[in-house]
Amino acid sequence: MKKNSQEKESKEFQNHTPMMQQYLRLKSQYPDLLLFYRMGDFYELFFEDAEKAARLLDITLTTRGQSAGTPIKMAGVPYHALEQHLARLVKLGESVVICEQVGDPATSKGPVERAVSRIVTPGTLTDSALLDEKRDALLLALTTTRQLAGLAWLNLASGEFRVCEVAPEKLSTTLERIRPAEIVVPDGLQLPFAPEAALTRQPDWHFDSEAAARELCAHFKTASLSGFGADGLRPGIAAAGALLRYAQATQTRALPHVQALTVERDGTFLGLDAATRRNLELTETLRGQPAPTLCSLLDTCVTSMGARALRHALHHPLRDPALPSARHAAIETLLEDNGHRLREVRQALRGFADIERIAGRIALFSARPRDLSSLRDSLHRLAELRLPLIGAPAPLLLELLAELATPDNALDLLARSIQPEPAALLREGGVIANGYDAELDELRGINDNCGAYLVELEARERERTGIATLKVEYNRVHGFYIEITHANTDKVPDDYRRRQTLKNAERYITPELKAFEDKALSAQDRALAREKLLYEGLLTALQSDLPQLQAIARAVAHIDLLGAFADIALSRNYCRPEFSSEPGLLIEGGRHPVVENELAGGESFIANDTKLGDGRRLLLITGPNMGGKSTYMRQTALIALMAHVGSFVPASRVVLGPLDQIFTRIGAADDLASGRSTFMVEMTESAAILHHATANSLVLMDEVGRGTSTFDGMALAFAICRHLVEKNRALTLFATHYFELTLLANEYVDLANVHLDAVEHSEKIVFLHAVEEGPANQSYGIQVAALAGIPSSVVKAARRQLREFEQRASINPLQPDLFAAIPDLPDTVEEPFHPALERLVTLDPNELTPRQALDLLFELKSLAR
Repeated sequence: MKKNSQEKESKEFQNHTPMMQQYLRLKSQYPDLLLFYRMGDFYELFFEDAEKAARLLDITLTTRGQSAGTPIKMAGVPYHALEQHLARLVKLGESVVICEQVGDPATSKGPVERAVSRIVTPGTLTDSALLDEKRDALLLALTTTRQLAGLAWLNLASGEFRVCEVAPEKLSTTLERIRPAEIVVPDGLQLPFAPEAALTRQPDWHFDSEAAARELCAHFKTASLSGFGADGLRPGIAAAGALLRYAQATQTRALPHVQALTVERDGTFLGLDAATRRNLELTETLRGQPAPTLCSLLDTCVTSMGARALRHALHHPLRDPALPSARHAAIETLLEDNGHRLREVRQALRGFADIERIAGRIALFSARPRDLSSLRDSLHRLAELRLPLIGAPAPLLLELLAELATPDNALDLLARSIQPEPAALLREGGVIANGYDAELDELRGINDNCGAYLVELEARERERTGIATLKVEYNRVHGFYIEITHANTDKVPDDYRRRQTLKNAERYITPELKAFEDKALSAQDRALAREKLLYEGLLTALQSDLPQLQAIARAVAHIDLLGAFADIALSRNYCRPEFSSEPGLLIEGGRHPVVENELAGGESFIANDTKLGDGRRLLLITGPNMGGKSTYMRQTALIALMAHVGSFVPASRVVLGPLDQIFTRIGAADDLASGRSTFMVEMTESAAILHHATANSLVLMDEVGRGTSTFDGMALAFAICRHLVEKNRALTLFATHYFELTLLANEYVDLANVHLDAVEHSEKIVFLHAVEEGPANQSYGIQVAALAGIPSSVVKAARRQLREFEQRASINPLQPDLFAAIPDLPDTVEEPFHPALERLVTLDPNELTPRQALDLLFELKSLAR
């Protein structure tokens, strides 16, 4: 059958006009997408699509036939290798249309009928081969008015559908939080920034809010959207309707697993702007690597669902402490009895499949056989997972336990219908279990028992004819036959019909054998067709179980998340944080979770305290480079964030007052693509903090003003520090090397000086990493330069220059020009090193031979003169 199909396709190509008309008709509907056109065992691309695919996939570009007198360019991939090529294209931001043969090549008079089966875009991935198991691929739609931006986003793999409205100035921050893979916008919308996600434009009328509301109501089968709390969200509903329309078009079907619309309100989450997410290295390092980060440290999740829940939680810390507190209580319960309950839970989680994504594929009728066998095995494990949760004192664990009820009908159906170890693909057969369907069993029996039947028939015919050498056999060309030598042709019964004459024998067919042949040769094809029909019926039957499967997936993911939090708390000695209605932040024995984990050997992390609140709202942090100022600041923010995520924290005690946002201005980075220098980026981030930080915000500011001249930078640092204390009143950690700022503690009772100490020994520096009250006395910058490998001659020159600067400052502390000439320095000015001393400083006695040492003595004597 396959050979005939390929021969027919080849013939169509030689007389290509009807087929190319079909192709061009389909392509005209998707001019901007790559069209994969099924031809026999290959997916082919033509014209510009072929050139682009050949370049992106590194496949061969060929030509065949002609169109308007020009050879047709084409490139193709085998049907069994489609998914790996799709994965590469999607990573490159491309979208692909899959066009399948839906007609029968054997009965088609013209080109085999074809139709679009699905559209694959970066935001509409559901196949496990295309998805990162630890990341969600979100599809987002966006539209704006003068006052508001409406956003809706959909996780097609799980069915989660959300909508919100934000002020236009918060749009980029919101997108950074959601991190969609693809953004759908109206044709006429011009974004004020270049998004990192793939951008897809749709007609403006798709974003009509009234039409969108009608479409959403039709999908959810409701009279209005008020039940979802979406009344009055005009731009948000416009985006949601356009998004639903686009997602349905890509899947060429309805989305039954999208069963609710969740409205997110402003203020639900702790505010984190893009700079803060980057500086805190939540899920990727400043260099863009996945580790070491907070996520890589905490991710000991057993299931991929739990890993995705963790990643989502880290980017969505909750402002309201209710759920984080419930998680803390659940973690405490898991850790009881030295973690006995935790170990039972995590053991039960092992072997759980990705129920969330399997349910999504069932809804879209794209689930593969092993998805269903994995789902069956996971549902069997629910009883084991429920066992350690029964009687748990934490209310959250009991709520999750209630959602783990086994869907008996679905489990029974899967247990009866799917083979214990099914084939990977439906087209390979061997998917439906024996005993599930009588007709399928009969067809399989014909195929499986063919050999036994032929042996039995041969024995009967030998006995009936008396021909001991009679054979019943089969070959692909002539099918089944009875072979008799010429010497025995006189014994052939009347019901034998000659099929083929050979040199030494004749081959015959009988009515009985012909009937068996017709049945046997079609049995395999009929069995595969029957399996496909039964499998589609199975997916249809499972549609009613989707809500319960989704609830189970959410519960398993949440339990796995709690288990990971409890596991790290147990292994790293984290404590349960406390929430308070009193403003402020208290951390006793705080540690940076990632830095502590990365310390080599037996080196231990130096824990430090942080206290902020009324009467102490800004800590001015001084101390040496590499002394730990940035680490201390980041650990404070990470501890606060971890607490609001629901994790235990690396400290001995933590009490948190109300928090609404975390801001960071740390590190030096430019944005040359947007024409912004390092200093411009620094000032832009500082401006955002000064405009938006409140008395309940946590602010980290590191080395403000260093990107310009000394006095400009110092002036800005003074002014920004004053503004934070006087206007914002935020809980602030302000690190600086401008020691002059420490004098502000004399003006503001809410400002306190702290420092990270170091000691100098034999021109070397030892960092103590301990936070002490009061200002530092120096920065040790030259010593750090020496540690970095700056040539010793440069280090010595810097030391001499530093002494001159300090002498000038002692003469006139307000001198505007540090490089001005010094008139009549006092006698106390230190003379330059004697040449002999200079020479001594540069030598290493361990490297001198006796002869060189003797020569050096004469040289030093000469220098001393």
